[in-house]
Amino acid sequence: MGLLLIILGMAVVTFVPRLLPVFIIDRLTLPKWMHKWLRSIPYAALGALIFPGILSVEPSAPAIGVIGGGVAALIAYFRGHILLVILAAILTVFTLQMWLL
Repeated sequence: MGLLLIILGMAVVTFVPRLLPVFIIDRLTLPKWMHKWLRSIPYAALGALIFPGILSVEPSAPAIGVIGGGVAALIAYFRGHILLVILAAILTVFTLQMWLL
């Protein structure tokens, strides 16, 4: 019984902070710069999640990950299909690892 109450308490504690902004943000009139800033948060978060992984692909040669990320970014810039972006980055990193290491 105690464990169930702990789980329910943790669920409420994590759910309420996620639910409140949904109701509050509709009632607020935010300035235009804040809308622009809020729209950039997902891209910044995605970059923060991906970039450390790029640098740690090969700890002894971080340039390999940077080159693989650059190839992926280049293909994505030219609107390549997501599977092509992923496969090209993997192939680039794999090829560089075979040649350089």
